[in-house]
Amino acid sequence: MNIIVEVGYLIATVSFLGGLKFMSSPKKAKTGNIIAASGMVIAVVFTFLAIMFNAVPTINLIVILAAITLGTLAGKRMASKVEMTAMPQLVSLFNATGGGCAMLLGLIEAHQLDVNTSLTGIKILLLLGLITGAIAATGSILAYRKLAGKTKDIRKALVVVSSRLLLALIVVLPITYFAGVLPLSFEVMAYSMAVLSLSYGILFVLPIGGADMPVVISLLNSITGIATAFAGFVYGNKAMIAGGIFVGAAGILLTLLMCKAMNRSLLKVLAGKFKKTAISGDTEDQNIKPISISETTMQLTFANKVAIVPGYGLAVAQGQHLCGQLQKLLEARGIQVDFIIHPVAGRMPGHMNVLLAEANIDYKHLKEMNDVNEDMSHYDLVLIIGANDVVNPAAENKPDSPIYGMPIIKTHESKQVIVMKRGMSTGYAGVSNDLFGMDNCNLLFGDAKDSLQDIVNQLKLI
Repeated sequence: MNIIVEVGYLIATVSFLGGLKFMSSPKKAKTGNIIAASGMVIAVVFTFLAIMFNAVPTINLIVILAAITLGTLAGKRMASKVEMTAMPQLVSLFNATGGGCAMLLGLIEAHQLDVNTSLTGIKILLLLGLITGAIAATGSILAYRKLAGKTKDIRKALVVVSSRLLLALIVVLPITYFAGVLPLSFEVMAYSMAVLSLSYGILFVLPIGGADMPVVISLLNSITGIATAFAGFVYGNKAMIAGGIFVGAAGILLTLLMCKAMNRSLLKVLAGKFKKTAISGDTEDQNIKPISISETTMQLTFANKVAIVPGYGLAVAQGQHLCGQLQKLLEARGIQVDFIIHPVAGRMPGHMNVLLAEANIDYKHLKEMNDVNEDMSHYDLVLIIGANDVVNPAAENKPDSPIYGMPIIKTHESKQVIVMKRGMSTGYAGVSNDLFGMDNCNLLFGDAKDSLQDIVNQLKLI
């Protein structure tokens, strides 16, 4: 029976690998999700078979089945009802459950552990899984609250000092315990580390700003994966080990890639710091040129090549389906339409890709920033919907700007730019956008969804 279970775990591991491979491409991401999810189902089924053949009490089996059923129903309901603007919050919430699970496993095993016969290595793995799981749990819950606007950034010195003190205790206490200096039972040690780690998870995320939440979400996902791997080593479960390592490694790589896309080090992100320098420009000093719906429509019809740059504002307005209609109307006139995606646009990695996929926009029209930046001058018109910092030229030409050095979509190099905005509010970085005052830029004020609907209606009449 053990051989059958191991083969099942091997199939699950291969499915995880295949899913990750497919998810590296937006076009195949849905297939990758299905493959990876199938691998997880296989892992759960074979784990359940292993439990059944190990004479586990019936009540335990009932509890496990009840948990699986409730988790499946709750997860399906939450995922099907969530709006695209709240998708990052849902990811954080799901990640919190994974971290919390790893922490509880550590506490349960610590309670049942025979301290006289258990190997030191097992104890170390238990504590590591417990610590990382607890940090991921509370950190993800706080990230969820910050994304939902329920908790503000707190960047006070007391928070930073307390966070560093807790981190020092989390590192030092286990070392002194295993060195035989700390006269505590392993169970007391485990509960103490759980309390410290839960507290640190809160203080760790508290000072980090909303602009950095995509990075934090990715990092917390990685931490949850690492916690799962540690739990897998304790239980000798190869599927948990493999899955945890994949999630942990992918999360770390994605975190570093996003930091690079923002031109900020991971340490600065975790410290919640932007450069304390002069603010880039002032909106009142810019020559803002408003444009009407009819003028925007006319410019679109005269263009041969159009680029649409989506941002979080498009998700807020729920205008992605109208973007799809706009694309089809323009293509019917022989106009080329591309969607240019910045790596950190939105509130989580891939947010804009998922948003546009919801509107059934073909993946061949989605272009990455690095693939088109050198050809931006070939676009007759760029329509920016809800994006701000990721198109700000100050990132290239103003060394005193907080976003200087951040890779941007070079929309200012196109022949004409129209920015759809509700008002003159700044992006997450808190700086005004130099693009707005440039000669080739006009601003179309209003709700993105309403404006897109009006443009679509006028195009149908022309």
